[in-house]
Amino acid sequence: MYYNNMAMDTGGNVFKDSKSFFLTLDNPVKTDTKILMSPSGYWLPSFKLAASWATGLHITVLRGHLESLLVLLEHNASINSRPNGKTPLHVACDLGNLDCVKILIAHGAKLNSFSVSGHTPLHYCKTKRSVRCAKELIWSGADVNLQSKNDTEETPLHTVARAGIPELVDFYVNHGAMVDSINSTWETPLATAVYWALNIKDQVYSTKHHLICRMLLDYNASGNWRDIDRKSPLHKAAWNCDHIVMQMLLEDGAQATLMDANGCAPQQYVLKVTSVRAAGQPDICFQLLLNHGAARIYPPQFHKVLQECHSYPRAIEVMINAYEHIKATYRWDKAIPEDDLERYRTFYDSLFEVCSNSPRSLLHLARCAIRAVLRKKCHRFIPHLPLPATLKNYLLLEPQGRFY
Repeated sequence: MYYNNMAMDTGGNVFKDSKSFFLTLDNPVKTDTKILMSPSGYWLPSFKLAASWATGLHITVLRGHLESLLVLLEHNASINSRPNGKTPLHVACDLGNLDCVKILIAHGAKLNSFSVSGHTPLHYCKTKRSVRCAKELIWSGADVNLQSKNDTEETPLHTVARAGIPELVDFYVNHGAMVDSINSTWETPLATAVYWALNIKDQVYSTKHHLICRMLLDYNASGNWRDIDRKSPLHKAAWNCDHIVMQMLLEDGAQATLMDANGCAPQQYVLKVTSVRAAGQPDICFQLLLNHGAARIYPPQFHKVLQECHSYPRAIEVMINAYEHIKATYRWDKAIPEDDLERYRTFYDSLFEVCSNSPRSLLHLARCAIRAVLRKKCHRFIPHLPLPATLKNYLLLEPQGRFY
């Protein structure tokens, strides 16, 4: 019987591949196929693996030749061999080949074996096409909470949270995955999903990662857990300027005043990235934080807000209106580039007018008095006040385009 890439001889033990050389059942052959490579020398900065080794099982899994795979297994080929750092089951999961996964499991493949890079087969199920493979592994008894044996120490739940696969997040949690499991930097799956919700290169937010965040919060994941740098998920959402996730976290009880190891609150994170988050809406981020009790920027340092947000008048308006009164300093003029000053002339004229020696309007002072009473409960109680919608929005610091 002959197959595309290998053939059995009459003795049943010898195969010949397309390069015309013979190998015994478990003899590894050299290959340059990337999917089979798991280099043991990856710690070298300039190391690039040109070739790896594979047994007949690895090659049949790679090619998806089920009949060849069954023949090899019937002749007792070593099912857990990993001359290239991966077992055939690792390769099958990486490829998302459900049929191969089922055959290997049925013939006794180790479900929790580690590749040389420290990953189990479940860790390799990180694409949409491998969802059914992951389910098959779990149904067959794979450990859903096993951490990788490398410097990340991630669980499979971390892996799918980062990859953005809501279906597997739901499946793992419903089959015993620990929602608040931590990796080597004390990061939970929720924090991982929050961080990876923004594609930095394309500046696009992922709705799949947003869904995962919602799911994990519904499964009672902690919104205030802090990693090794004392960053909460809210810090990471603020770094992404992701108001959708920030709102989820804050409404679930995340604290807007938590500080990281450097003494920075989420508000400072939004401030730092405002100018480099093209898809972000910093005004909404600041509004959410202030309505949930975030501290205002120390007035003598407000020029730093103008330095970062001079092209975002709505964000400046939200921040200014959180004070009863704040007086402009000589640093304010220097913080605003001439072109932005001219582009938003009406806005900046009104800004310097209300930040002079004159007090703000009675309407604004009434807003501040109400907010001072409600403090971090503004978001909860203001929407239920018997007031017109425009006044409710005013109390919640909704920007209007200029100061009055």
